[in-house]
Amino acid sequence: MLDYQFIENKGKECIVLLHGIGGGRNVFHKQMKKYRKEFSVLAITLPGHGNSPDIADYRLPFSFNIVSEEIFKTMDAIGLKKCHFVGISLGSVILHNILQLRPERVKSAILGGAVTKFNLFSKSLLFTGGLLKEVTPHMFIYRLFANIMMPKKNHAVSREFFIQEAKKMKRHNFIKWFDIARNVESTYVCVQEVSKNVPKLYISGEEDHLFIKRLQKDVKDDQSAHVHIIEDCGHVCNIENAEAFNTTSLTFMKKHGDGSLLHHDSPQYLPTAK
Repeated sequence: MLDYQFIENKGKECIVLLHGIGGGRNVFHKQMKKYRKEFSVLAITLPGHGNSPDIADYRLPFSFNIVSEEIFKTMDAIGLKKCHFVGISLGSVILHNILQLRPERVKSAILGGAVTKFNLFSKSLLFTGGLLKEVTPHMFIYRLFANIMMPKKNHAVSREFFIQEAKKMKRHNFIKWFDIARNVESTYVCVQEVSKNVPKLYISGEEDHLFIKRLQKDVKDDQSAHVHIIEDCGHVCNIENAEAFNTTSLTFMKKHGDGSLLHHDSPQYLPTAK
């Protein structure tokens, strides 16, 4: 089973936190204090990261479906049937996959730095990375991608955080995650249709230059989705502007709690708040 940290707030609904590739649940260190005051929190460590199972331990080919099923098993072990979910970067991709597989387990979805599809430049990056991965250290590829995704001076803290976290990852685990990242688009194909009853909030930095335009185009017809843009902020918006991310995400989750554990009186969601 996956490694996790479960902080129970007696009688409160639960948030499941999903980090990105090379990261860890520490990526939510600026959310934990705020979230645990209002909710129970389940912070999951994904396969190939930290103390979770090595990807080589899986008998079937590694995939987003395997990751999603592992998350369901972890929830089942704790006794969680339906939760709010918060995913960052590749964690948002896994959340999309969960929305396609088991939307009934999601009360609301917060997708930070979300990826729906790759533009031509992103596809070129993946192609280049595919050529380099067998002949260069994996950290070279990770650093390259981190600097391209988060190039500005105000992105430095989140960029360096992810690079330092990725150093803890074994090369073969990184390669497996890199390989399935090419299948990102498959995780969004049926999201709007299958999860039309699940409230979704996309939070992105306006400087998330690789993904934001495609995201806005893809979700514009999703009646259950809101897009919230944080100014002067890049890809890892929950670190770069934690205050805006926390306020917006908490308000949304409170509004869309179903009262299965505790009924919340929720303030009205403000979609343009920054």
